[in-house]
Amino acid sequence: MPTNSTDITFHYPPELFNLLVDAVPLLNKTKKGLLLFFAGAGVADDILDDLRRRLRAEPKSISKFEITRTVLQRLNERGETTVRARRQVLRRVVEFTNYDACWPNDQLKAKGAVASVRDIVNQKDSFTRMNLEREAERQARLAIAEKERSARRKRIDKIHEAKEALFALFGAGLTPQQRGKRLESALNRLFQAFDIAIHEAFHLVGSQGEGIVEQVDGVIELKGALYFVEMKWHRKPVGKPQVSEHLVRLMGRDQARGLFISASDFTEPAIQTSREFLQHKVVALCHLQELVVVLDQQHELPGFLNEKVQAAIIHKNPYFKPFDVPAGR
Repeated sequence: MPTNSTDITFHYPPELFNLLVDAVPLLNKTKKGLLLFFAGAGVADDILDDLRRRLRAEPKSISKFEITRTVLQRLNERGETTVRARRQVLRRVVEFTNYDACWPNDQLKAKGAVASVRDIVNQKDSFTRMNLEREAERQARLAIAEKERSARRKRIDKIHEAKEALFALFGAGLTPQQRGKRLESALNRLFQAFDIAIHEAFHLVGSQGEGIVEQVDGVIELKGALYFVEMKWHRKPVGKPQVSEHLVRLMGRDQARGLFISASDFTEPAIQTSREFLQHKVVALCHLQELVVVLDQQHELPGFLNEKVQAAIIHKNPYFKPFDVPAGR
């Protein structure tokens, strides 16, 4: 059993020790009865034997107060091995109610002494409970903090992995077709790393046996709004025809918004077409290099995308660039 500094039965502190020395003799009429009190509390014979012999040989040479002080001192000195006996002694005093067993002249003093012991025990118990409550609260805060740290570490790891997957697209040895095929997966991982809800790519099949009539690269959710995402990796800037195809898809869906992400730039006609479309629905254009800057400078992706959306809505600028985008990596 480890030492507990808040447990007053592990080692009687001076104030309690002195109160017990005053109280215990008053609760026992005789010295022999006092020794029986301690024996009944589980005090070992090797602590009491020499006191018993002295009492038999010279009963007047030792007082009840000396016996009590000696026994309590020995219990304290033995530390952990006598903790049970100390607890029982203290319990017997705190629970004492039969004051008729005391000398008549000692009854009031005995009641006062027991009350004083009870007070300090209650104070200590309250202090112990407060300490335990504080410790429980501290442990709860630590657990929450550790959970938050773990979540942050996992989020950082996910962002790093998504960043590596995205940056790998710019490496040597890949054709534009291969990059385009991997772009969708890399961007989906990026959205997920920033806790942006996504619905991955899907296609619609015609009801008259036409086969696939529409291919959707993905859908994300920002601030409760759904954005149909188009992802392209072309050598040349994205023109009006490619953007228009995406805008037509949005017109067929109520409340849908659009996000077009391209590895190349957008032509002026494509930007102008998107600007005119803002009369009907929200659409934002994004250069892939902008996402690279977001990751390099450790910005928050949702905040970056919301800036683009606000510029489109407020300033009718579908191709707002919060950052200076380098010409290439």
